[in-house]
Amino acid sequence: MSEPIVGRMLIDGKLVGGLGDQWLDSVDPVDESIIGRVPLGTRDDVEAAVVAADAAQKAWVDVDIKERSALIYKLADALEARAKEISELETRDTGNTIGPMLRDVHTAADRMRLYAGLGYEIKGQTIPATAGGLHVTTRVPFGIVGRIIPFNHPVAFAASRLAPALMSGNSIIIKPSEQSPLSACVLAEIYADLIPPGLVNIVTGDAETGAAIVRHPKIRRLAFIGSVSTGMAIQRAAAEVAVKTVTLELGGKNPMIVCPDADLDAVAAAAVRGMNFAWQGQSCGSTSRLLLHNEIHDKVLEKVVERVAKLKIGNPLDPSVNMGPMNSKAQLEKTLNYIQIAHQEGARIAYGGHRPVGGEFEKGYWVEPTVLSDVKMSMRVAKEEIFGPVLSVFRWSDLDEAIEMANNVDYGLTAAIWTKDIDRALYLARKVESGYLWINTVGTHFRNVPYGGLKNSGVGTEEGLDEMLSYTQIKAINFAA
Repeated sequence: MSEPIVGRMLIDGKLVGGLGDQWLDSVDPVDESIIGRVPLGTRDDVEAAVVAADAAQKAWVDVDIKERSALIYKLADALEARAKEISELETRDTGNTIGPMLRDVHTAADRMRLYAGLGYEIKGQTIPATAGGLHVTTRVPFGIVGRIIPFNHPVAFAASRLAPALMSGNSIIIKPSEQSPLSACVLAEIYADLIPPGLVNIVTGDAETGAAIVRHPKIRRLAFIGSVSTGMAIQRAAAEVAVKTVTLELGGKNPMIVCPDADLDAVAAAAVRGMNFAWQGQSCGSTSRLLLHNEIHDKVLEKVVERVAKLKIGNPLDPSVNMGPMNSKAQLEKTLNYIQIAHQEGARIAYGGHRPVGGEFEKGYWVEPTVLSDVKMSMRVAKEEIFGPVLSVFRWSDLDEAIEMANNVDYGLTAAIWTKDIDRALYLARKVESGYLWINTVGTHFRNVPYGGLKNSGVGTEEGLDEMLSYTQIKAINFAA
């Protein structure tokens, strides 16, 4: 067995340990072995990052868009040059399967290049407020951006999300998840010699480290991807120290509504694909609620179970494996608990529902891909996000009933609609309360299409032009005649 990796933080252009000389272990969810450790960043480490970021941003704001763009392209190329190494490390650190992890690296580079090309769209307006005067607006950066990254797509979010902040003239401090921080340390190694010192800082640590970023008065722009409870805590903590702009991409309990005229084989394939079993269901956009019309319910459920039963569970580094272990013991216990609750409340376990058996599954955070049928909206699994490989199947008979079921949750992130009737598709698209909808497809995030949720699923959007503009503030300038 190889020696555990020792990660370093990136502060002021230097790869450093924590000032407190404390460390966090990173565990392989396959066998619970320690595969690495990273510094436990302290408030003093965050302060050092802020000082460096502040100095770097004052110089960066005067750099032309062309030069900013050239740097982002260089960073994207450097990231892809180590794509194989990063994806293998992330697979070991997260439990996610190797294929999607490799795509994550390339997707991150693609999104970085997208923002490098959108830089010239950071522009203001001329306003005809008076006949003789000149009234214009310009966009200015916030200064320092704080971004907190979740465990499920570590480098994809860390790398791609720094691009719009930098293109807008900001510096950035990134805090990766303590559950899967190792790839961020590789990112620190890659970028240490490519980026002006202090422009990008990566501070590893736990919730207290994140709180120090959130509460620092000089960090006026915060972005977070993660759970609703943590997002709300960030809003509260930020408001206690300063007026800050906070964007949140949070959880989802996402419906896939299937009408009786849909292609049933395509629906079954999409239902399994949309559940993101390759991430063990640990993806906020997963369509974890399958709403089937009565006429087709039994046929589709049978097809879905057949497909789920064929998923291969095992070591996620094996390209033939479809699903690995849960990210952590806490995620495993949460998932198994929800399955038990669902069964107690009357849902039927159509497939899975247990830990797999066998020698390779004796250690690690394993659970079978699970399909629950006979789920009612009165059940907890119908409304609460599990963030595990559990697909809940519902029946409906009337279109308005399906809309009510889809909307009767606190979330509103994604939704999928399956029908060949364009009028019905447009009606459902208007009525379903979700920020990102698919019609007769599922799962794909399209380039430059804004991604974000309604209700408790978040504030603001990412992945499009609006994300880059959200890292700017509007300044109005008025010239007298």
